[in-house]
Amino acid sequence: MNYLRAENLAKRFGERILFEGITFTLVKGERVALIAKNGTGKTSLLNLLTQNDEPDAGSVTIDKNIKWAYLEQEPSFEDLDTVWQAVFNSDNELLKVVAEYELVLEDIEQTPDDVKLQNRLQDCMEQMDTMNAWDIEARVHTILTQLNLHHHLHQPTTSLSGGQKKRLALARVLIQSPDMLIMDEPTNHLDIQMIEWLEGYLKSQDVTLLVVTHDRYFLDNVCNEIIELDLGQLFVYRGNYAYFLEKKDQRETYQAKEADQARKLARKELEWMRRQPKARTTKSKSRIDAYYDVKEKAAFRKDESVVEINMQMQRMGKKILEVYNLTKNYGDQKIVDNFTYLFTPGERIGVIGKNGVGKSTFLNMLLGLEMQDTGKISKGDTVKYGYYGQQGLPIKEDKRVIEVITDIAEYLEMGKGQKLTAAGMLKLFLFDPKTQHNYVSSLSGGEKRRLYLLTILMKKPNFLVLDEPTNDLDIETLNVLEEFLEGFEGCLLVVTHDRYFMDTLVDKLFVFEGEGKIRDFNGNYQDYINELEDNKQIAIANKQALNQKNKPAAKAVVSSAVLKVEKKKLSYKEQKELEELGMEIEGLQLKKADLEHHLSNGSSNHEELTGWSREIEQFTKQLDQKELRWLELSE
Repeated sequence: MNYLRAENLAKRFGERILFEGITFTLVKGERVALIAKNGTGKTSLLNLLTQNDEPDAGSVTIDKNIKWAYLEQEPSFEDLDTVWQAVFNSDNELLKVVAEYELVLEDIEQTPDDVKLQNRLQDCMEQMDTMNAWDIEARVHTILTQLNLHHHLHQPTTSLSGGQKKRLALARVLIQSPDMLIMDEPTNHLDIQMIEWLEGYLKSQDVTLLVVTHDRYFLDNVCNEIIELDLGQLFVYRGNYAYFLEKKDQRETYQAKEADQARKLARKELEWMRRQPKARTTKSKSRIDAYYDVKEKAAFRKDESVVEINMQMQRMGKKILEVYNLTKNYGDQKIVDNFTYLFTPGERIGVIGKNGVGKSTFLNMLLGLEMQDTGKISKGDTVKYGYYGQQGLPIKEDKRVIEVITDIAEYLEMGKGQKLTAAGMLKLFLFDPKTQHNYVSSLSGGEKRRLYLLTILMKKPNFLVLDEPTNDLDIETLNVLEEFLEGFEGCLLVVTHDRYFMDTLVDKLFVFEGEGKIRDFNGNYQDYINELEDNKQIAIANKQALNQKNKPAAKAVVSSAVLKVEKKKLSYKEQKELEELGMEIEGLQLKKADLEHHLSNGSSNHEELTGWSREIEQFTKQLDQKELRWLELSE
C-alpha cells in the first residue's frame, strides 16, 4: 500500500538546480533513511513531500486515509502556547479527552474539596473509559518523561531553548501516533539515553518512516532502506549503512568508467557539432539531444584523490592540563563535585551524560570561560586550545567562503614539509571551487557549521575541545572529520551524542552520573554499554541466587563476574531439535543470500524490490529466533 508517491519532482533556486526528475514511493511498513551532503536539498525535498512548499515540476500524493506527521529541523510554535498546549494542539479527539482529564486533575490538586471539579473529574474518567484513552494517557506521560519535558509543562514555548523546542516537537509528533512519520534530524539535541529510547520506541510502533539523519547507529537500528540524494538524483539501497557504503562505491566506480567512455564519445560528437553552420541545419535533432546526454555523463568524475591528513601542530610539553578538586554548583544543583584529573599527551576523551547535567559548563571551566566555585585548573604553557562550541561562530555573511579561511591562514602546514592551501583544505572539507567563492549568506545551516569547524582547525590547535560537533553535519562531512581527527596527534576532548563518532575516536570517557559525580572510564562508549549490561546480568543473577538461598534443591552458584549454571545432558527430543535447527538455519541463510543477490543487482520494478526486501526481513527474524534457540541447546 503506497502511503506517499512523488513523481518527477524538480526544485531550483535561481539558476541552481537542486534536483529534478525525482520519483519514488514510500510503502506501508518501510523505514527509510534519506542522506545527502549539506546544501544538496534534503530539507527542500522534505518540504515538498510534506506539501509545505510547491515543486517547480512534478507532484506529491499522500494517501488521504492515513494520519501523518512531520518533524521539522527548526520547529515553531504559537507564541502564546505553553508546553502542555503545544503537545495537545491537535484535532485528535482522544488527545483532547486526555488533555481535559489532565487539566481537571491539576485543578483538583489545588482545590480538592471543590464539588464541581469532582463531578467534572468523574465525567472525564467516564469519557476516558468510553474512548479507551488510558493507554494514550500513559503513552503521553512516558514520552514527556523520556524527553525530559515533564517538568516544563506550564512553561511558555517562547522561553524554551533550541534543544527543548526540538524535543517538544518530537514529543508532539510521537504522541499523535501517526501511520506515517517524516522526520528531519530527530536525534539533534537528544542525549544518548534519549536516542536509545527513541530507537526502541520507533521499532516497537507500527509506523512508516522517512527520516533524514546523520546518526549512523540510529540509521542501522531503525531503518531498513537508505535513499541517497546525489547529483540531483535519488539512489536506493536496501540494506544497512555498511551495505550502503559498499554499493555507493560500486555505483561511483561504474559511473566513473561510464563517464570515461562518454568523454571519448563526446570528443567525436563535439567535432561533428562544430562543423560549418550550413551542416548544422541538417543535423538530426535526436543526435543533438544525444550529444547533450553524453556531455552530462562525461561530466561525472569520481574523486579518488587521497590526502594524508597529518597536521603539523605546536609541540606540547609534559604539562598539559591539571585539574584539582574542581567543584561547581548552580543553586542546589551540583555540576562537578571534587573532580581531579591530570591530562596526558595524546589523550582522546569522550564526555557523556544526560542533557542539563553540566557537560558544557565543565568544558567552559577547563577553557577558562567560566569560573569554578572551588578547586584549581592549571594549563601547560605549550597548550593551544581549539574550541568548537554549540553556539557557533558569528561569521560575516557578506564574506566569501574562501576569504573566511584565508583571513586565518593562507595554507596549513602538514607532515613531511608539505603544505595544504586554504582552497585545498576547503576542498578536503567538501567545499567545491564554485562554493568557495560564494558568499557565506548563501550557505545552508550545515555548511556554515562545517565552515566554522574549519576555522578552528586552521588555527593549528594542539588541544581540541569539541562540544556537539556532529549536530547538523552530513554523514560525508562526519567521515572527513573522523579521518582528520584520527590523524590528529594532540589531545581531544569531545561532548557528543553520536555513538558511532565516539566509538571511532575516543579511548576514554568522562561519564557524568549526576550529583556532580564524574566517572573516569577506560574504553569507548560500546565498552561502557557492555559493562553496564554485564553488571545488570550479574545483579539479576545475584538476586535470583538470593531468592533461591533458602531452597535446599537450588544449586545456583554466583561468582563476582558471571553466573555459572550447571550443565545438563540434552534429551533425545532436544538433540533431534538441535540437528533440525542446523539444517533449517542453513536453508534460511541460502534463501536470504539469494534474495540479497537479486536486490544488489537491482530491478526497475519497485513492487518487486519491496517484496524482496520484506522477504529478507522475514528470513532475518526467523534466523534470529532459530539461532537463539540453537545457541540455547548447544550451550
